[in-house]
Amino acid sequence: MLSIARLARYAAVLSLLTMTACSTHRAGRAVLGNPETPYPQQKAPEIGEILHLPTGTLVTPQQMFDVVTDARVVYVGETHDNPAAHRLELDTLKALEQRYPGKVALGMEMFVRSQQPVLDRWVAGELDEKAFLKAARWYDNWKMDFAYYRDLLLYAKEKRIPVVALNAEKELVQAVRSKPLEELTPEQKAQLPQMDLSDPYQRAQTESIFSGHNSHGKMAIDGFIRAQTLWDETMAESAVRYLTTPEGKERRLLVVAGGNHIGYGFGIPRRVFRRLPTSYATIGGRELAVQRAEKPVTMDVTLPDFPMVPFDFLVSYAYEGLPKPGVLLGVMFEPDPKGRGLVVNTVVPDSNAARAGVQKGDLLLALDNEPLKDSLDLIYGVKQKHVGDKSTLKLERKGEVIDLEVIFKIGEAPKHGKP
Repeated sequence: MLSIARLARYAAVLSLLTMTACSTHRAGRAVLGNPETPYPQQKAPEIGEILHLPTGTLVTPQQMFDVVTDARVVYVGETHDNPAAHRLELDTLKALEQRYPGKVALGMEMFVRSQQPVLDRWVAGELDEKAFLKAARWYDNWKMDFAYYRDLLLYAKEKRIPVVALNAEKELVQAVRSKPLEELTPEQKAQLPQMDLSDPYQRAQTESIFSGHNSHGKMAIDGFIRAQTLWDETMAESAVRYLTTPEGKERRLLVVAGGNHIGYGFGIPRRVFRRLPTSYATIGGRELAVQRAEKPVTMDVTLPDFPMVPFDFLVSYAYEGLPKPGVLLGVMFEPDPKGRGLVVNTVVPDSNAARAGVQKGDLLLALDNEPLKDSLDLIYGVKQKHVGDKSTLKLERKGEVIDLEVIFKIGEAPKHGKP
């Protein structure tokens, strides 16, 4: 995630540069202004402002949506763990659905193609939230808290908006990252989309990300460029495949993905246009302040200058946390080989589990009378709890079944993200 690193850069560019004072030299010649902000703001940006970067015009949300919904494809670049970014996605989807009722689809980076049947069942109303998360193996595949995406997916379900799985399978990504394309197996090659590895801007971005890490050599950089290209090309191919099907040919598509897949247009947008020249618009976010308890995850990266605006519209918002503080049980575990529950491997000191009396080696059987058959049962059950809630944890210890009362308080997360 480059959002905080981008913040300093964007803020400096947008608030300090002026049309008459900024001149850069590119390819041996002077260029007036900054191509990324050809009409910079004359004042510091504020939370809630929306800037149309090509013209430097401040617009209202409705004006932005009036413009972007003219396009066949709308891209929103997100910060995965910022609720403000997900509200922007939801508002954009609502604007599209209100203008084109029943003629909208939602494409998501967060799902790989093999998950499409699960998404279809979700939109059809055949799965409740827990069943959906289990069938999609959400916490294994994407790992982000589902709370960030719940409202977006619930709205899609409510309005029967098709959700399109865009991304590449993890096994293929790993293979492409680890070896050159010519060394892939015939089966792996057959899964590849058309791959354009020649984009200079993508390479420059990737090399900048790796520049501060001496342990990464050229082989690692080349591998990541191949993986990045595979992600972008697969998501572009998936989007175009849908838009050219009988179901999708009359629909508008909202694509939500990480900002690096959308910013400056050389990720997904350019690769979609190469396959299907059609109108599109891009929206990005700029985080002006940190308003969350958790320490942001940042990367110390200086991106190169690019000769284009990063987005059509730039929305200024805060870097927020989830509105309700999450709680944790405080154990690490693995499924019982006999399928009877979850075996506790570690109890985090001073955690809710430790205070309740959970011990290493305990076999967790149920939480509030809900059987714990697999990892998702416990993860989902704990995520429904809030600070101050009480639960009954049924477990087996040395052949004896015990009920323990758990009082959930905010505590430290164990490593690897277990409850």
